[in-house]
Amino acid sequence: MKQFVVVQHTYSEFLGTIENQLEKRDIGFAYFRPFVGQELPGSAGQFDALFLLGGSRPTADRQACPWVEDELRLVGMFLQAQRPVVGFGFGAMVLAEYAGARISAEPFHTAYWTTGHKTAAGAGDALAEAVDGRRLFVMYNGRAVLPPGMEPIVVDDDGNWLAVRTQKECYAMLFRPELKPGMIEDMIMEAKRPVPDNVEALLAEARREWKDTEQTKDRVIVALVRELDLMRERHKMPVFRLNVPDNS
Repeated sequence: MKQFVVVQHTYSEFLGTIENQLEKRDIGFAYFRPFVGQELPGSAGQFDALFLLGGSRPTADRQACPWVEDELRLVGMFLQAQRPVVGFGFGAMVLAEYAGARISAEPFHTAYWTTGHKTAAGAGDALAEAVDGRRLFVMYNGRAVLPPGMEPIVVDDDGNWLAVRTQKECYAMLFRPELKPGMIEDMIMEAKRPVPDNVEALLAEARREWKDTEQTKDRVIVALVRELDLMRERHKMPVFRLNVPDNS
Protein backbone atom coordinates (compact mmCIF):
# COMPACT_ATOMS: atom_id res chain seq x y z
CA MET A 1 0.00 0.00 0.00
CA LYS A 2 1.21 3.51 -0.80
CA GLN A 3 2.12 5.46 2.34
CA PHE A 4 2.77 9.21 2.57
CA VAL A 5 4.53 11.14 5.33
CA VAL A 6 2.61 14.26 6.35
CA VAL A 7 4.44 16.80 8.53
CA GLN A 8 2.00 18.86 10.60
CA HIS A 9 3.09 22.17 12.16
CA THR A 10 0.00 23.27 14.11
CA TYR A 11 -3.04 21.62 15.69
CA SER A 12 -5.43 23.33 13.27
CA GLU A 13 -3.75 22.52 9.96
CA PHE A 14 -3.95 19.06 8.46
CA LEU A 15 -4.65 17.62 5.01
CA GLY A 16 -8.28 18.66 5.27
CA THR A 17 -10.37 17.61 2.30
CA ILE A 18 -7.26 16.21 0.60
CA GLU A 19 -7.51 13.26 2.99
CA ASN A 20 -10.63 12.03 1.17
CA GLN A 21 -8.89 12.29 -2.18
CA LEU A 22 -5.96 10.20 -0.97
CA GLU A 23 -8.17 7.60 0.68
CA LYS A 24 -10.18 7.19 -2.54
CA ARG A 25 -6.90 6.37 -4.27
CA ASP A 26 -5.94 3.79 -1.63
CA ILE A 27 -3.14 6.00 -0.32
CA GLY A 28 -2.34 5.87 3.37
CA PHE A 29 -0.73 8.71 5.28
CA ALA A 30 1.02 9.08 8.62
CA TYR A 31 1.13 12.41 10.46
CA PHE A 32 4.30 13.54 12.19
CA ARG A 33 4.09 16.53 14.55
CA PRO A 34 7.51 18.04 15.34
CA PHE A 35 5.87 21.08 16.97
CA VAL A 36 5.00 18.85 19.96
CA GLY A 37 8.41 17.16 20.02
CA GLN A 38 7.67 14.14 17.82
CA GLU A 39 10.68 12.99 15.83
CA LEU A 40 10.56 12.98 12.05
CA PRO A 41 11.29 9.79 10.08
CA GLY A 42 14.95 8.88 9.85
CA SER A 43 14.76 7.92 6.18
CA ALA A 44 12.48 7.96 3.16
CA GLY A 45 12.88 4.26 2.50
CA GLN A 46 9.52 3.14 3.91
CA PHE A 47 7.42 5.87 2.29
CA ASP A 48 6.21 6.95 -1.14
CA ALA A 49 5.88 10.75 -0.80
CA LEU A 50 6.24 13.67 1.62
CA PHE A 51 3.69 16.42 2.29
CA LEU A 52 4.66 19.48 4.37
CA LEU A 53 1.69 21.42 5.75
CA GLY A 54 1.06 25.03 6.74
CA GLY A 55 2.11 26.72 9.97
CA SER A 56 1.54 29.73 12.16
CA ARG A 57 5.02 31.32 12.22
CA PRO A 58 7.82 32.10 9.76
CA THR A 59 10.25 29.28 9.01
CA ALA A 60 13.03 31.83 9.49
CA ASP A 61 12.12 32.05 13.19
CA ARG A 62 14.22 29.09 14.31
CA GLN A 63 13.55 29.84 17.97
CA ALA A 64 9.82 29.29 17.46
CA CYS A 65 10.38 26.51 14.91
CA PRO A 66 13.51 24.64 16.05
CA TRP A 67 12.61 21.55 14.00
CA VAL A 68 13.09 23.23 10.60
CA GLU A 69 16.66 21.96 10.20
CA ASP A 70 15.45 18.39 10.72
CA GLU A 71 12.68 19.03 8.21
CA LEU A 72 15.18 20.28 5.65
CA ARG A 73 17.19 17.08 6.11
CA LEU A 74 14.01 15.04 5.61
CA VAL A 75 13.29 16.90 2.37
CA GLY A 76 16.80 16.07 1.21
CA MET A 77 16.33 12.38 1.97
CA PHE A 78 13.09 12.19 -0.01
CA LEU A 79 14.47 14.08 -3.00
CA GLN A 80 17.67 12.02 -3.05
CA ALA A 81 15.46 8.92 -3.05
CA GLN A 82 13.46 10.46 -5.91
CA ARG A 83 10.26 10.51 -3.86
CA PRO A 84 7.70 13.31 -4.48
CA VAL A 85 7.60 16.24 -2.06
CA VAL A 86 4.74 18.78 -1.80
CA GLY A 87 4.61 21.82 0.48
CA PHE A 88 1.74 24.18 1.35
CA GLY A 89 2.35 27.56 3.04
CA PHE A 90 4.94 26.90 5.76
CA GLY A 91 5.89 23.74 3.88
CA ALA A 92 6.41 25.71 0.68
CA MET A 93 8.76 28.03 2.54
CA VAL A 94 10.78 25.04 3.76
CA LEU A 95 11.06 23.75 0.20
CA ALA A 96 12.02 27.17 -1.11
CA GLU A 97 14.78 27.43 1.49
CA TYR A 98 16.04 23.96 0.60
CA ALA A 99 16.24 25.09 -3.03
CA GLY A 100 18.34 28.13 -2.10
CA ALA A 101 15.75 30.86 -1.56
CA ARG A 102 16.55 33.76 0.74
CA ILE A 103 14.08 33.65 3.62
CA SER A 104 13.10 36.26 6.18
CA ALA A 105 10.65 36.50 9.08
CA GLU A 106 8.82 39.57 7.78
CA PRO A 107 6.10 40.21 6.93
CA PHE A 108 4.79 38.01 9.70
CA HIS A 109 1.39 37.43 8.05
CA THR A 110 0.55 37.20 4.38
CA ALA A 111 -3.05 36.14 3.76
CA TYR A 112 -5.34 37.14 0.91
CA TRP A 113 -7.53 35.96 -1.95
CA THR A 114 -6.28 36.34 -5.50
CA THR A 115 -6.47 34.84 -8.97
CA GLY A 116 -3.84 32.35 -10.06
CA HIS A 117 -1.95 33.03 -13.30
CA LYS A 118 0.30 30.49 -14.96
CA THR A 119 3.60 31.85 -16.18
CA ALA A 120 5.65 30.99 -19.23
CA ALA A 121 7.56 28.54 -17.01
CA GLY A 122 4.24 26.95 -16.07
CA ALA A 123 3.04 26.36 -19.63
CA GLY A 124 2.22 22.69 -19.98
CA ASP A 125 2.57 22.00 -16.25
CA ALA A 126 -0.59 20.26 -15.02
CA LEU A 127 -0.67 22.15 -11.71
CA ALA A 128 -0.19 25.56 -13.30
CA GLU A 129 -2.85 24.75 -15.88
CA ALA A 130 -5.21 23.52 -13.15
CA VAL A 131 -5.23 26.79 -11.18
CA ASP A 132 -4.82 29.28 -14.02
CA GLY A 133 -7.63 31.84 -13.78
CA ARG A 134 -9.07 30.37 -10.56
CA ARG A 135 -9.56 32.05 -7.19
CA LEU A 136 -6.93 30.99 -4.67
CA PHE A 137 -6.51 31.51 -0.95
CA VAL A 138 -2.93 32.42 -0.07
CA MET A 139 -1.66 32.11 3.51
CA TYR A 140 1.89 31.93 4.86
CA ASN A 141 4.34 33.66 7.18
CA GLY A 142 7.63 35.35 6.37
CA ARG A 143 9.06 35.74 2.89
CA ALA A 144 11.07 33.68 0.43
CA VAL A 145 12.97 35.28 -2.45
CA LEU A 146 13.56 32.61 -5.07
CA PRO A 147 17.17 32.06 -6.17
CA PRO A 148 18.33 33.32 -9.57
CA GLY A 149 17.18 31.11 -12.40
CA MET A 150 14.24 29.59 -10.51
CA GLU A 151 11.04 30.75 -12.17
CA PRO A 152 7.59 30.39 -10.58
CA ILE A 153 4.94 28.46 -12.47
CA VAL A 154 2.02 30.35 -10.88
CA VAL A 155 1.85 33.99 -9.73
CA ASP A 156 -0.87 36.18 -8.22
CA ASP A 157 -2.51 39.31 -9.61
CA ASP A 158 0.56 41.38 -8.71
CA GLY A 159 3.12 38.93 -10.10
CA ASN A 160 4.19 37.50 -6.73
CA TRP A 161 5.10 33.81 -6.82
CA LEU A 162 2.47 31.36 -5.64
CA ALA A 163 3.86 28.04 -6.89
CA VAL A 164 7.25 26.82 -8.00
CA ARG A 165 8.60 23.47 -9.03
CA THR A 166 11.95 23.47 -7.27
CA GLN A 167 12.86 20.06 -8.71
CA LYS A 168 11.10 17.56 -10.95
CA GLU A 169 9.72 15.72 -7.90
CA CYS A 170 8.89 18.81 -5.85
CA TYR A 171 6.12 21.44 -5.72
CA ALA A 172 6.01 24.42 -3.33
CA MET A 173 2.67 26.25 -3.07
CA LEU A 174 1.89 29.39 -1.11
CA PHE A 175 -1.80 29.03 -1.93
CA ARG A 176 -3.73 26.62 0.27
CA PRO A 177 -5.94 24.09 -1.54
CA GLU A 178 -6.28 21.95 1.58
CA LEU A 179 -7.91 24.61 3.74
CA LYS A 180 -11.63 24.59 4.38
CA PRO A 181 -13.63 27.18 6.35
CA GLY A 182 -13.76 24.97 9.44
CA MET A 183 -9.98 24.83 9.57
CA ILE A 184 -9.75 28.63 9.46
CA GLU A 185 -12.27 28.73 12.32
CA ASP A 186 -10.04 26.33 14.27
CA MET A 187 -7.04 28.62 13.64
CA ILE A 188 -8.97 31.51 15.19
CA MET A 189 -9.84 29.39 18.24
CA GLU A 190 -6.39 27.80 18.65
CA ALA A 191 -4.80 28.97 21.89
CA LYS A 192 -1.99 31.52 21.53
CA ARG A 193 -2.00 31.26 17.74
CA PRO A 194 -1.32 34.59 15.98
CA VAL A 195 -3.75 35.18 13.10
CA PRO A 196 -4.00 37.95 10.47
CA ASP A 197 -5.97 41.04 11.44
CA ASN A 198 -8.34 40.45 8.53
CA VAL A 199 -8.96 36.77 9.31
CA GLU A 200 -12.71 37.25 9.76
CA ALA A 201 -13.03 38.74 6.26
CA LEU A 202 -10.87 35.93 4.86
CA LEU A 203 -13.12 33.36 6.53
CA ALA A 204 -16.26 35.00 5.15
CA GLU A 205 -14.84 34.85 1.63
CA ALA A 206 -13.76 31.24 2.16
CA ARG A 207 -17.38 30.38 2.92
CA ARG A 208 -18.58 32.19 -0.20
CA GLU A 209 -15.94 30.54 -2.38
CA TRP A 210 -16.34 27.06 -0.90
CA LYS A 211 -17.96 25.37 -3.89
CA ASP A 212 -15.36 26.70 -6.32
CA THR A 213 -12.43 26.02 -3.98
CA GLU A 214 -13.56 22.40 -3.64
CA GLN A 215 -13.32 22.13 -7.42
CA THR A 216 -9.90 23.79 -7.37
CA LYS A 217 -8.69 21.34 -4.73
CA ASP A 218 -9.83 18.41 -6.87
CA ARG A 219 -8.02 19.88 -9.89
CA VAL A 220 -4.84 20.34 -7.83
CA ILE A 221 -4.87 16.74 -6.61
CA VAL A 222 -5.41 15.38 -10.11
CA ALA A 223 -2.52 17.54 -11.34
CA LEU A 224 -0.19 16.38 -8.55
CA VAL A 225 -1.09 12.74 -9.16
CA ARG A 226 -0.27 13.20 -12.83
CA GLU A 227 2.91 15.24 -12.53
CA LEU A 228 4.41 13.38 -9.57
CA ASP A 229 3.14 9.91 -10.43
CA LEU A 230 1.63 9.62 -6.96
CA MET A 231 -0.25 6.44 -7.79
CA ARG A 232 3.00 4.54 -8.31
CA GLU A 233 4.19 2.68 -5.26
CA ARG A 234 7.90 3.21 -4.72
CA HIS A 235 10.32 0.47 -3.80
CA LYS A 236 10.40 0.08 -0.02
CA MET A 237 13.51 -0.82 1.91
CA PRO A 238 13.10 -4.15 3.73
CA VAL A 239 12.55 -3.99 7.47
CA PHE A 240 14.79 -6.39 9.36
CA ARG A 241 13.73 -7.76 12.71
CA LEU A 242 16.46 -8.73 15.11
CA ASN A 243 15.60 -12.06 16.72
CA VAL A 244 17.29 -12.28 20.06
CA PRO A 245 17.53 -15.87 21.32
CA ASP A 246 15.76 -16.56 24.59
CA ASN A 247 18.33 -18.21 26.84
CA SER A 248 16.13 -18.29 29.88
